[in-house]
Amino acid sequence: MSVLVTGTAGFIGSHVAQRLLARGERVIGLDNLNDYYDVALKRARLARFIEHPHYTHLQIDLADRAAMEHAFATYRPQRVAHLAAQAGVRYAAQNPHVYVSSNVTGFLHILEGCRQHLVEHLVFASTSSVYGANTDMPFSEHRSAEHPLTLYAATKKANEQMAHSYAHLYGIPCTGLRFFTVYGPWGRPDMALFLFTEAILKGEPIKVFNHGRHKRSFTYIDDIVEGVLRTLDAVPAKDPRWDSLAPDPACSGVAPYRLFNIGNERPVELMQYIDVLEQCLGRKATMEMLPLQAGDVPDTEADVTSLIQTVGYRPQVSIETGIDNFVRWYLDYYGT
Repeated sequence: MSVLVTGTAGFIGSHVAQRLLARGERVIGLDNLNDYYDVALKRARLARFIEHPHYTHLQIDLADRAAMEHAFATYRPQRVAHLAAQAGVRYAAQNPHVYVSSNVTGFLHILEGCRQHLVEHLVFASTSSVYGANTDMPFSEHRSAEHPLTLYAATKKANEQMAHSYAHLYGIPCTGLRFFTVYGPWGRPDMALFLFTEAILKGEPIKVFNHGRHKRSFTYIDDIVEGVLRTLDAVPAKDPRWDSLAPDPACSGVAPYRLFNIGNERPVELMQYIDVLEQCLGRKATMEMLPLQAGDVPDTEADVTSLIQTVGYRPQVSIETGIDNFVRWYLDYYGT
């Protein structure tokens, strides 16, 4: 099978590409290698598989319409795992146009490529951030999420609605995955675990927002990748129940469209997360306690019942194992 994976120099995309190659698929990888964070880390991720005989790499910006049209026409992927985006909740406050260009215009180019070349299935990354002001937990994709609190979340909510419209109009099977706080080896330097580890090793204080009282559905990268691959293989169809039920945000009777949460069902308090990191590093953290940041939600908790029922997905990796794996990778990669 030929699979276009966007964001293959990124955290999740690089892991997904590697797993697809390991199971024998042909992967067309796409990434613009922007400098939002360390490009050397992105290149190091790519170096793990860029020479694989079944891998083709394209350095393209999603917002470049002509380049995207050429990529689809040349390589004609059977399926697409769209994992590229301008990431980072807070970066959007200073660079809003970048988010719309990459996450909205870029996603339109993905949808158009799928339409023009009869792609069998599009799986795309959304985010738990779309739940925004919602306080009804655990967060369920079967309930409305109409009040995102950041531009990043708003662009991802727009992706979900754009995908449904294309699924309806053109019959493109589309599946959106709302990721919950992903961590692990080769992670992003702007994420808490990376920042905490770097600061603790340097003897610098870590910034603990909301005084460490919030909880997150921290999800290890291997569990996320397993869910992505299982979902990619489960092509959705119209849900015939829609005619007799109230409209459901997660599925549709008029389109081959599904929306799933993908995350750990067991949320962990930030202070426990930090405690496990301290144990793995063998060092104590100096903490600067701060209020909740603008746009952040106090807690997240994933209801993944639908994903379990549909593809048999259930996270397996504990935070103790996951954080230890990250620390071992970090010390090896940076030689600390």
